[in-house]
This record gives sequence, structure tokens and C-alpha cells, in this order.
Amino acid sequence: MAPMAVPTEQHHHRNTTKKANKVFKSKHMTKGALKDLSKGKIEIERGSRKTPHQQLMSKMQRRNQAEQKKRLKSKAKSEAVSIFSGQHGAPRHVAVIPVSEGVDLDAAVLQLNQSVDVPNSESYSGICQVRIDRFKQSITYIPATRDLISALDVCRLADFVVFVISSDAGALDETAQVLLKAVEGQGISNVMALVQVCGIHSSNLVNEIDIYSYQRLEKIPTPKKRTQVVTSLKSSLTRYFPSLDKVHSLDSRQDCSNVIRGLCTATPKGIHWRDDRSWMLIENVEWPASLTEETGDVVITGIVRGKGLKADRLVHIPTWGDFQISLITKVPPPSRKKEDAMNIDDAVNEEVLDEPTEDAEDLTTVSPEEVFMTDDTPSMLGQERKGVLLDDHHYFSDEDEPTAYEVPKRIPRGTSKYQSAWYLDDFSDSGSDLMDEEHDGDEEMMDMEEGRPEDGVFPDNRDAMTEGGGTEYLQSEMFLDPSPEEEAKQIEEYRASKKSEAQEDLEFPDEIELHPNTLARERLARYRGLRSLKTSKWETEEDRAHEPEDWRHLLQVPDYKGARNQCIREALVGGAKPGTKVHVHLRAVPLNLQQRNPSPLSLFSLLRHEHKHAVVNINMTLNSTVEAPIKSKEELIFQCGPRRLLVKPIFSSAGTTPNNVHKFDRFIHPGRNAVATFIGPVSWGSIPVLIFKRTSVADPEILDGSDEANTKPGALELVATGTSMAPDHSRVVAKRVILTGHPYKIHKKLVTVRYMFFNAEDIAWFKALQLWTRRGRTGYIKESLGTHGYFKATFDAKINPQDSIGISLYKRIFPRKAVEWDALD
Repeated sequence: MAPMAVPTEQHHHRNTTKKANKVFKSKHMTKGALKDLSKGKIEIERGSRKTPHQQLMSKMQRRNQAEQKKRLKSKAKSEAVSIFSGQHGAPRHVAVIPVSEGVDLDAAVLQLNQSVDVPNSESYSGICQVRIDRFKQSITYIPATRDLISALDVCRLADFVVFVISSDAGALDETAQVLLKAVEGQGISNVMALVQVCGIHSSNLVNEIDIYSYQRLEKIPTPKKRTQVVTSLKSSLTRYFPSLDKVHSLDSRQDCSNVIRGLCTATPKGIHWRDDRSWMLIENVEWPASLTEETGDVVITGIVRGKGLKADRLVHIPTWGDFQISLITKVPPPSRKKEDAMNIDDAVNEEVLDEPTEDAEDLTTVSPEEVFMTDDTPSMLGQERKGVLLDDHHYFSDEDEPTAYEVPKRIPRGTSKYQSAWYLDDFSDSGSDLMDEEHDGDEEMMDMEEGRPEDGVFPDNRDAMTEGGGTEYLQSEMFLDPSPEEEAKQIEEYRASKKSEAQEDLEFPDEIELHPNTLARERLARYRGLRSLKTSKWETEEDRAHEPEDWRHLLQVPDYKGARNQCIREALVGGAKPGTKVHVHLRAVPLNLQQRNPSPLSLFSLLRHEHKHAVVNINMTLNSTVEAPIKSKEELIFQCGPRRLLVKPIFSSAGTTPNNVHKFDRFIHPGRNAVATFIGPVSWGSIPVLIFKRTSVADPEILDGSDEANTKPGALELVATGTSMAPDHSRVVAKRVILTGHPYKIHKKLVTVRYMFFNAEDIAWFKALQLWTRRGRTGYIKESLGTHGYFKATFDAKINPQDSIGISLYKRIFPRKAVEWDALD
């Protein structure tokens, strides 16, 4: 059947069915839009894409961008593994960590090597390097003991971390959990896990056949149970390392071969803070021949990793300290010599890679006296003061003596200021042509001026929650001081009731109690008042007498972000290239360090200024597993990058404030965070920080004495983790104390307060400070009553008899200096 013809004309509706709407006859827009346009408003298209990154790309641009990302990723990968390639390439560092008891690391390393046909070695104990011919790579095994410090030292030098777990371990014990958490908090590269059968030791492994026959026939459980063990261990490890995809078994030759393949072919992820600097695993240390002097030049050998190693920058060797570099030379590659060839000294052929220049840093930690810029602001320390410092001013002082209140005079209109002085107070005010001397007000204001607060008359400032209006508290009311015995009994009963309430309600953690014979103005001489802790300006002039030594010579960084980027960019160019085996000549090394030879021994290059001391701030979080809170200024051990410091930090509240003043915290409680501040070396960038606390164990050799005398330092306990912040010399840590009083009599807004002070002189000293109550009322001291510390105060509203009245005082706390901590001590 032939197809039907397609009609040429299209169907359309008739005109009678179409509806024509009214057209918009206005030329421009609405009146409001025209008014905005006349004021200069610029119409901007909503949702417009302003930046180049927001512009829509064409198909060709998207394809080009994807190609560029692919090339950059390939280039970055090739650069990361380029130092391992070649016959003389750098070996890959593999850390072997025992997680559970009963693990034989030598047997684990032997099983891995034999899976890829590596010849047996006499011993695999300690650091050992093997060549994997199948993958044309070299591997350096760095074993660690089941110790927290040893595991941390090994893992920060590793490209790959291999955790070895015993098959009968079951759940991870407390030591394993702390070890894994610390390694994770320090920063870790690629992670692998191996399960070792219980009872396998290197002495049992004679050859390859004995390995697997011994395991399968005698020590390996049933396949079903083996799967359950591996699954249980994997779930425990993935809690700390979610990227771990599989737990391998050492009893399987295929699994061991796959582990070696991954170690030789995978790209190391690296550690961010470590890769920003140059570092190396020290292979050899050459001490000077003569050990008669205290210091000497020492030559260390290793392969440069990370960034280029520069002679101008200082280097840090853990447990040794910071040193200067005098010369960096290249180690010539080993050459195959004929038997009859002459032995030529290799030192003659060493190539000099880098030498110090005029830009080389010294070992000075603080700036010299000449560098410090003196402040020209006038000092207020020698002047006598009669009142406490409130914000940036001393009130009620000699030069600021308040003038007596003068009643406004009634004078004729048009009278000048000079003529008004000739009118007496008894001038008749019956004339209509009289006016107020302060004629910029009206009659309502004159009526309010009649009663001043100094006279006991208060304006009506009531709100919806208060009652009553302005009242007058007669000045002629008689007040009698209680007897000393009665007053002491009343104070004891009052404070006893407050102590029971403080156990239930912790609203006043900074409250202190003064003895009646203690002068508050002497006990709290360094304290000041602030109208607002977060916004009031902190006057630093009065803190100069209490500043620590070298406080004004510490490193100050106005632009931290710019200085950090500049120091990190400097490390990208120059120096001995990564992957080069070098001799590093260190200058003025104490020769007694020869007795300290920890394994492994490492070297970390410092960025510019990282040896100098500054006010270091660490944002830390106390572990929720810690039972008791940690007190401020308690001795702790901070690990920040390659350094370990013995610190007595001060804790303060985290966050930012307009005036850079932060409240001092006496304790940091489990699960909460705070900022720990101390004086120590600078570290550029956000570096993970581990905080340890030394535990005390009983000393069996001491039988008599107190409990503290019978203890000795034990293992380290990981109590907190954190991140380094920008060093801030102007950050003020303010310690707060609260003096509280009891409302003795309440008459509307006028209250008689007792038990806050105990003499009239203290009341006059702290008179400028604002009073506050627990329920949010505020007031000021009006006058003193008697000689035992009673005073009148006016508040913005009527207070509750059950309320407590307080004032807040603050003083600046300065951080303490940190020292290097050595695990070998």
C-alpha cells in the first residue's frame, strides 16, 4: 500500500478564538524603580556569573580542562616516584609496627622477602635494606618496638606503614588503641595490615618450604575461623584507618607477594607537614677523630627526601637539637672496580652541592637588645592611683577628682557666661525673662536634674519585669557595725551555705573568698575591671612590670599568612635535590651526643625562622577517655612536627574576639577544647600536635614515705590532640576572679551589700567597677557604710533577695617557656 501524502498546509485556529491582552504602555518602569535609578542605582542582572570560574564552558573548553588535569596528575605522580626509579634510586621506607603481643617482626620481614625470591639474609633485625629485582626497587625495613615513642619515630620516616597483628589477638587492647590513635594523629602515609600466626618465629623458618608447611599443618586454624579472625581485625583497624581495604595473611604466599607488589609500585601518599620540609633517614654518623674538645664537626650520611636540603637553613635532629650546616657534598655512586684497580680516595671526587651564604641563619632564638623598638607612650607606673583600672582609665584619681555637683542658676535671657558668674544663688526667679544657664534643655530635663543619684533619688527605669518607681533612701538612716564576734559568725554561716550551693551549681567557677583581715586592694593589686571581656580595650602599659624575660624580644609576625607562604615557597627551589645521597657537615655538635644513638636517627630541615621563639598557640581537644581534667600549668609533653617539648601551658577559651582578649581556664575538661599557649619555637603551617602526660607508677624499691614519694615516672599517656595556630604575641590571656556579696537590705533599687569587702578603703578602690547579679541585673557602688565593708549600691531594677551580687576582676597571665624533651632521659 502506497504511503499517504503529507498535506502541505498546516492547521490553524480562527482569529475569533484568540485573546489580545493589554499592552504595557509605560515607556520605562514603575515610579519606585525610576526613583532608584535617579539616585544612581545600577541594575545588575540577578544570578549573573561574574568570575571566569563561574562562566559556562563550551565542550571544547571542558575537554581541554580535563586533559590538563590529567597531565598535571600524571606529572605529579611521576615526580613522586621518580626518586625511587633507577639503579641507584632511593629506597622506599617501610615501617613495620607490632600492634599486638607475641609478634615476631623478623619472621614477618623474612616471609615477605621470600615470597618474591629474595635471598635469605643472616639477620633481619634492625634497619635493613633489600633489593627487589622483580620490581627493580629497593626497600628499607624500619622495625619498631611495641612502644608509643618508637612507633611515632618510625612512622614519621615511612613511605608505607605495615601493621602486624597476631592471629590470637582478638580485640585490640588499650596499648594498641593508644598506639594507633597516636600514629593517626601524627600523620601517616599508605597503610597495610598483616596477620601473623601465633607461634611463628624467625628461628623456625629455615627455608621457604618449611615456612608454609609448618604454618598450614600445625598452626593455622580452620578456614572458617581464619576468615572470622581477619574480618574482626579489619573492623578494628578501619576505625582508625578507613582507607584500609584488606588485611593480608602472612601464611599465604600470594598475599605476601601482593603486599610486596603494593610496596614497590604504589605512589606514597606522604605526610603534608613533613613533605613541606627536607628530611632524611640518617644512615651513618662520622665523628671527629679527636674527642678532647666539647664540640666538633660531625658528618652524617643519608638520602635527601621531601624538598631540597639547603645549607642556609638550620636542621633539627630529634634528641640532639638544632645545628648549622657548614657543607653539603654528594656521595659518589658505588662503581664496579677491577681487582687490579688502584684505590683512590672518594673524598677527593665529592661534588659540593651547597654551601652557606650571607643569608644563613644562626642559632639565636630571640632578637638582640638593639633590634627591639621602644614604645614612646608615657608610662603610668610611677603615678599614684586611688582606684582600680577600668578598661584604659583610672577613675577617682588625683588628677581626675570629680567636681562637686552645681545646681543650675536661673539667669536672664541673653546673659553671657562671664556675666552669669556675678548672679548669686538667691537671685529672684519670679521674672518670666529668666532662663536656665544650660539653656539647651527644656523644663522636663530641669525637673529630672532636681534629684541626683548622689542624693538617693533614682529615675523610673522600670520595665515589664520590675515594679515601683523612683524612691528616696534617706541619708540620715543610722547604721551600726556589728561586733567582731557576731560578724565572724555571720560570715562563717554565709560561706558555709554558699559552699553547699556551689557543689550543685557551677555558675561561678572563678569565685574567690577573701579573709576579713586581708586587704583586697593589695591582694588584687594586679587585677583590673573590664566593661566587656570581648570588646573592651586591654591597656598593656601596666603589665610591663610583670612580663617574662625576653618577652619583648620574641618573634612577632604581623602578617602570618604571608610570612608562612613566603617561607614555604623558599623551600621549593635550591639546595640538594631529593633522592640524592649526601654528606651533611654539621657545625659545633656536642661530642657527648655520641653516647645517644637512638634508632632510627633522622634529620629534618627547618624553614626560615623556625628556630626562633614566639608565643605559640595550640588548639587542642582533651580526649573523652581521660578520667580527670588537666590543670593549667601542669607539666605536659607536646609533639609538634619533629620536635618534642616539655611544656607547662596555660589554657584559654578558643575563638576570636574584637579585642583579642581570652578568658583563662584553670582546667580543661574531658571532651572539651581550649587553646594552649606557651613560649617555644615557631612552626609554619597547620601541624598536628600530640599531647602526652607522664603517668606515675609505684616504685618497689621505696617502701616508706608518702604516696608521691613512692612513685616514679612511667609510660606516656596520650591525653589530647591538636593543631598549631598562628603565633600571636598580642593575644591576651586574662585570668578572672569574682568577688561576691550578699544583699543585706533591699529598698527598691537601693541595696545594702555585705561580705564582698571588709573595710571602707577597699570599697573606695573598687568603686568604679560595675556590679552584676546572677539574674542579670547591673549596678554601681554608691557609698560605703561604716568601717566593716558594708556599702550601698544602686541597680537598674529591683533584685531578688535570693540573688548573689558580684564584681569581675581580670589580670593578664603570661605563658611559660618550653624546653626540649628527650625520651632517653
